[in-house]
Amino acid sequence: MAVSVANCSFSVLNASVKLQSSCVSSPWCFVAASQKKSLNLKRKSSRSDSSSPILNPEKNYPGRVRDDSPNPPQKMAFKAFGSPKKEKKEPLSDFSRDQQTDPGKIHDASFLNAVFRNELLSSSSITLLASSFFELQAKTMELALEGIAFMIGDGKLLTNAHCVEHDTQVKVKRRGDDRKYVAKVLVRGVDCDIALLSVESEDFWKGAEPLRLGHLPRLQDSVTVVGYPLGGDTISVTKGVVSRIEVTSYAHGSSDLLGIQIDAAINPGNSGGPAFNDQGECIGVAFQVYRSEETENIGYVIPTTVVSHFLTDYERNGKYTGYPCLGVLLQKLENPALRECLKVPTNEGVLVRRVEPTSDASKVLKEGDVIVSFDDLHVGCEGTVPFRSSERIAFRYLISQKFAGDIAELGIIRAGEHKKVQVVLRPRVHLVPYHIDGGQPSYIIVAGLVFTPLSEPLIEEECEDTIGLKLLTKARYSVARFRGEQIVILSQVLANEVNIGYEDMNNQQVLKFNGIPIRNIHHLAHLIDMCKDKYLVFEFEDNYVAVLEREASNSASLCILKDYGIPSERSADLLEPYVDPIDDTQALDQGIGDSPVSNLEIGFDGLVWA
Repeated sequence: MAVSVANCSFSVLNASVKLQSSCVSSPWCFVAASQKKSLNLKRKSSRSDSSSPILNPEKNYPGRVRDDSPNPPQKMAFKAFGSPKKEKKEPLSDFSRDQQTDPGKIHDASFLNAVFRNELLSSSSITLLASSFFELQAKTMELALEGIAFMIGDGKLLTNAHCVEHDTQVKVKRRGDDRKYVAKVLVRGVDCDIALLSVESEDFWKGAEPLRLGHLPRLQDSVTVVGYPLGGDTISVTKGVVSRIEVTSYAHGSSDLLGIQIDAAINPGNSGGPAFNDQGECIGVAFQVYRSEETENIGYVIPTTVVSHFLTDYERNGKYTGYPCLGVLLQKLENPALRECLKVPTNEGVLVRRVEPTSDASKVLKEGDVIVSFDDLHVGCEGTVPFRSSERIAFRYLISQKFAGDIAELGIIRAGEHKKVQVVLRPRVHLVPYHIDGGQPSYIIVAGLVFTPLSEPLIEEECEDTIGLKLLTKARYSVARFRGEQIVILSQVLANEVNIGYEDMNNQQVLKFNGIPIRNIHHLAHLIDMCKDKYLVFEFEDNYVAVLEREASNSASLCILKDYGIPSERSADLLEPYVDPIDDTQALDQGIGDSPVSNLEIGFDGLVWA
């Protein structure tokens, strides 16, 4: 069974840092788990209580612990950041390979001083946000997020995204030093589970040298993992070999990227720690493990190729844009009769079974097309392509080597005719997001009715048992029909005299407002603001209707905000002007899909999302 890690904190092993966080159990586990998001609204006592502060909806809430899966592949390696002392900055993805370390003296290696121990900067107790955006009955817990970060040069540290929250400050402590320094989270790549930190203090960097990033290892190459896992306070070093290199499921980002499987012990507290080869070069970042009664010593490392992609993306755009996707569901063509039926003459190609409407591929690909090449690399009938000298790897690995906005040339067979088409690759659009950008969900409160977009954190933490089979199926099987589409639900009802009779409508999808189909939470807020009718009519799934008198609702909303101590009746993003995401309303007529939207939930090996 996979288990997530609890208690994260960062500390510096001369070049690496340890981070502390909460944990959850499951077959796939993070080495360090993030905090949990939840929502539980209750009326505030009329008397002020300093032990139960009211959360400001503008503040971020802690993230939840999620499990990770194993199997992504990787390519080349890069150089570390330049030393912070140098005037000239080196590219984040450059490599330096001018030194070697005796594997027998790894405890004396200077690169250990580039490993740091970190902990989230917060008070001794924190108020947890419940469900989606705020909690009126404060809950407190000791914050103990543990993990590792390591120096890559130019005053930067690298760690796992699941170890830090966006815009969160982190305390960093170097190996052999009791002083703690404040590090700022510069950027998080959720899909690749990498975060970049910076430390401004010059004292922090004295005597520390950045790690050198090495190339993608070979099978059976020795690997050493460094960190501050559970079981002690001092630095821990474990050794093993590279067991497998392939496209792996990244549990935190629900993505499929190159990964390195190793048999060196990885435990809670190792998250974000470096893995070294025998030359003392960092070949990746420890980030997840697989645990079950049938297996042992299966740990996963993010390769330096993925690290380089993350850093290059950040350098190019000044922000992280994410990994692109093709946006198609593919089926293997191992059966000769199937290939013959599709007029595929050779033992190659994968069948397009579904194309996401939001992808650029929908403009050039059709269901029934067979993709036989990607940028002139032939795709085998098992969905693999050549990798290194004598290996093969999943076809979607080629897509992960691209950046958002890159163009790929596909060779296809359509009704027996060979064609070449070009596709612009962009990040996938999720109808139900796995993570919430900025950590703060959108919401609007109308006379005590709390509306918010459906998200995986909301499903998993608050309403998985009460969300209803139909809505849960839609979340698992439906793709977005246009960019910006959301499933908007009534997440909670703050009881008052205006909404009597609607108290038990929690976790219901709202489909229409005054007869107009709702496209997203911003669209709903816009419709409410523009409404001049006497009544506000909300139509929900299963034909349920809720009606509010508009003027009475406006008056009641002010009282509700005051009674519950809520600063605003909507999130800050809904104060921006509304922009319609689509021109063609016919796109709204599509229904629930017939296959899961995530590879983690497809039980058949012959189908895979690219």
